Amino acid sequence: MSDCLFCKIIRGELPSFTVYEDERTIAFLDIHPVNAGHTLVAPKKHSHNIFDIAPEDWAAVSETVRLLAIAIEKGMEADGVNIAMNNREHAGQVVPHPHVHIIPRFKGDGLKLMPQRSYEASEAEESQRKIVGALR
Repeated sequence: MSDCLFCKIIRGELPSFTVYEDERTIAFLDIHPVNAGHTLVAPKKHSHNIFDIAPEDWAAVSETVRLLAIAIEKGMEADGVNIAMNNREHAGQVVPHPHVHIIPRFKGDGLKLMPQRSYEASEAEESQRKIVGALR
């Protein structure tokens, strides 16, 4: 897609701090990092999100994420990493090209995870029914 920000980075039309690249994927530093070393992994082939990425591209992205999570934790001397992907606008996706965030974490960095709650009566069973039904 010609006007996609990440496609422009992949084509070399925009600068990036690329940390890894292979035939199917590219990984570069996020320009607005949560912590230093925050990296984005994206497929080179354009799609929009998890819902339309080709299975072979998703497999390649997943393996690149695995390799880089190890390198980021080691290289940044992090205490752990968060791996996250936002899909669609209301889930926080800003760039309409699939990408996975690898965020190095450090003891005391102050980053809070998603708030959690308990299921209400019969809510878990209803959620289970809907998800299992959608698989059919």
